[in-house]
Amino acid sequence: MTLTKNIEEVVLFDVHEIRKDFPILSREVNDKPLIYFDNGATTQKPRQVIDAIVKYYTMQNANIHRGVHRMSQDATDEYENARITVQKHIGAKHENEIIFTRGTTDSINLVATAFGKKYVNVGDEIIVSEMEHHSNILPWQQLCEEKNAVLKVIPITDSGELRMDEYKKLLSEKTKLIAITHVSNTLGTVNPVKEMIAIAHSKSIPVLVDGAQSIPHLKVDVQDLDADFYCFSGHKVYAPTGVGILYGKEEWLKKLPNYQVGGGTIKTVSFNKSEYAESPLRFEAGTPNIEGAIGLAVALDYINALGLKNIAAYEDELLEYATEKLSALDNLQIIGTAKEKASVISFVVEGIHPLDIGILLDAQGVAIRTGHHCTQPIMAHYQIQGTIRASFSFYNTKEEIDIFANAIVKSIKRINQK
Repeated sequence: MTLTKNIEEVVLFDVHEIRKDFPILSREVNDKPLIYFDNGATTQKPRQVIDAIVKYYTMQNANIHRGVHRMSQDATDEYENARITVQKHIGAKHENEIIFTRGTTDSINLVATAFGKKYVNVGDEIIVSEMEHHSNILPWQQLCEEKNAVLKVIPITDSGELRMDEYKKLLSEKTKLIAITHVSNTLGTVNPVKEMIAIAHSKSIPVLVDGAQSIPHLKVDVQDLDADFYCFSGHKVYAPTGVGILYGKEEWLKKLPNYQVGGGTIKTVSFNKSEYAESPLRFEAGTPNIEGAIGLAVALDYINALGLKNIAAYEDELLEYATEKLSALDNLQIIGTAKEKASVISFVVEGIHPLDIGILLDAQGVAIRTGHHCTQPIMAHYQIQGTIRASFSFYNTKEEIDIFANAIVKSIKRINQK
């Protein structure tokens, strides 16, 4: 793994003070202090985000874009300011390139439906990778079935890295779009998406990047990456559930047909012909998750105040520490050993089902995830049923990792005694 250590930055990062911002971290589970290592599934929320949601419902609750009264105007301002916060956070050129969705899955479905309707025909090809989350496989698979197109797959190595030689071979005149994850939710692999985009663009092929697992851990600049589409979920970056982002280059959003239609998407409506609004409103049908957008902006402000370099450096320390601890355990195999990794570690224990370990860890207050993690093709590659996955955040500690490692040893002993 490549670590981004910076001693001066890490010294300024006081995890014990930061933990005070997260009320849920003080609770107990099964009479044990909670150790929350399931951040890849969803992150916990700082008090600042919780307070923003409470403030919205107690002081600002109104529908947006339509009302002339003060509360509606205030809610609209908060919502649109949140759009600008996201724009700045990911380095988008224009605020109209930021579309609020329900999450990464919704964002990918939007592109698959709208792009596919206009640009994908019989015999065309869509490329994904073997390490994709199901949400970045199924929409494309369904599109290919509907259009009689072909889904092609970039294979991975046993260390969990993309086969870049095979990627280049897959590109052809029939390739209409590439959909790739920035960071694997199961393996932690950080993919070379900037390089992949440059290769694709040399052949005039657009690229969608699934950033669900990258936004919480990495500094993302969509203009630097030159991504055509980039999407992520709020709940994985300390914001509420039910809100997400689709970034699309302005040139693409102007060309895509409507995804859903209804209130908020129009300029004029008549029974003869209706005229639709420009992006982003054209892609935001109905009343949106207003408080979710506001909470997302607060969450992004929160991590920016901590410093993304600080977060990356500290989380790299946690990953290195956990890797050393788990590597020392007998009969334990880490799945995914890429040189570039983010804050995820997956493993199996010889002869023991992951679910059994997960249940016993929960009894000791440790929350991890077991199973296929919505990446069944990865499990097929390694010929395993599933893994035990620990995913770390900047509010986790090395002391928690020590308890986690000891809890694994206790769990293995208990299972083997049966």
